[in-house]
Amino acid sequence: MAKKAAPKKKTKAKAKPKERQRIRPIRWLLRWVRRVVFLTIAGLLLWIVAYSVINPPTTPYIVAERFRVGSIDRHWVPLEEIAPVMARSVVAAEDANFCNHWGLDLAAIKVAMDTGNGGASTISQQVVKNAYLWHGRSWFRKAAEAFMTPAVEAVWTKRRIIEVYLNIVEFDEGIFGVEAAARHYFGVGPDQLSATQAARLAAILPNPKGRSASNPSNFVRQRTRAIMDGAATIRADGRSACFED
Repeated sequence: MAKKAAPKKKTKAKAKPKERQRIRPIRWLLRWVRRVVFLTIAGLLLWIVAYSVINPPTTPYIVAERFRVGSIDRHWVPLEEIAPVMARSVVAAEDANFCNHWGLDLAAIKVAMDTGNGGASTISQQVVKNAYLWHGRSWFRKAAEAFMTPAVEAVWTKRRIIEVYLNIVEFDEGIFGVEAAARHYFGVGPDQLSATQAARLAAILPNPKGRSASNPSNFVRQRTRAIMDGAATIRADGRSACFED
């Protein structure tokens, strides 16, 4: 009887070598750029939320000035401990429509563009620049400022914006905030500032290193009178209501 042929062993098909995944550098780079942009924006928004309740311990500009001059004078005081006329004076001097805009005063920007003059920055923009950014005229900084200002306005109250502004703005070389400025120029606390003294401090902005509140030039004297009138006007017509009790 013929022997049955042994069944042939099935040979496993040879596995095809896996194709190497192509590295696409442009796609990889774009993916990381998106992640960095997302994390940067998220970090900035968290920073903005934090400063709505936490007093800024310092600012990039204050750090730079401390390094340059050796020391700075700055003591935080809540808005309740600052003479109300001081807040009205800086608003009258720097941003009379502070209560009526959402951070960017488009009417003032248009006037500045038409006339070729600066001065369109609102107090909210100045707070963003001073608290988070650096000083300079680069388009990148201005773009960051324009992005962050509406976010600050959306999260902070107007009172908080004024409070932070008065505590971080520069009034002389190494003198930051209204508490240090009141003592430096007039030897009084910020709650004791008179209408004239408050207007003098507002009048030296935005050039505190070139002007003096205690030894005012004719320009500062004239500007002081205009600011006093403006402070009285915005109180009378309600344009100070958003940051006053």
